[in-house]
Amino acid sequence: MMAIIQLQPLQVQLFEEPPMRYEKGHKEATRQRIIETAAARFRKEGIAAVGVANLMSDLGLTQGGFYNHFESKDDLVREALATGLERTRERLRKSSGQSSSERTQDLVDGYLSTHHRDNVASGCMLTTVAIEAGRSEGPVREQLTEGISEMVKLVGSVLDESLKPRQREMKAMSVVSSMVGAMILARAVDDAQMSDRILEAGRRAAIAAVDSAAS
Repeated sequence: MMAIIQLQPLQVQLFEEPPMRYEKGHKEATRQRIIETAAARFRKEGIAAVGVANLMSDLGLTQGGFYNHFESKDDLVREALATGLERTRERLRKSSGQSSSERTQDLVDGYLSTHHRDNVASGCMLTTVAIEAGRSEGPVREQLTEGISEMVKLVGSVLDESLKPRQREMKAMSVVSSMVGAMILARAVDDAQMSDRILEAGRRAAIAAVDSAAS
C-alpha cells in the first residue's frame, strides 16, 4: 500500500524585520549613561583598569555599540572630565549672588570636604588622572592638561574682577594645586585624623593663596 506524504508549504521570508525603533532621545540618554558609569569607575578603579568591553558589558550593551557614541576610550575620558567640570560650574552658578570671596570659600570648602574625600566615585576626576598621568605619556597627560586648564579658568572666574589676567591665573593655579594636591594626599593616608588635618591645611593654603599680595 502506497503511503501518502503531505508536504508543508515552504514559507519564505521575503522581507527583513524592520529595525528596532527607539524613542526620541534614546541615543543621547545611552551616551550619557555610558559617560556617568565610566566616570564613576575611572575614579574608583583608575582609567587604565577600565576596559571598553567590560564597561559596555556591565551596562548590558555591546562593545561595538560603544563606537556609535565615542571615537575611542580617550574620547570617553575627555567627556567624563568635561562632565565633572560642568557640575562644578553649575554649583558656582547657583552661588552667583555671593561675593567673590564667599564664592571662592564655598568652592574650596566643598572640594576639600570629608564628603568629597569619602565619595570617590562621585568626586573630581582630576585626582585620578593626575596620579596616572605621572607614569604615562600621550592622551592621559593631554587630558590632564586640558582638565587642569579648564579648572584654573573656572576658579579664576570667581576671583576678584580687579585682578590683572596674570595675577588671576597665578592665584587660580595656586588654589587648584592646593585643592587637588590635598585631596590626593587625604585619600592616600590610612590615618583618619591625619587625613582631616590635610584637608584643613589644604583649605587654609587655598584661601591664603587668594588673599596673598598680588605677584
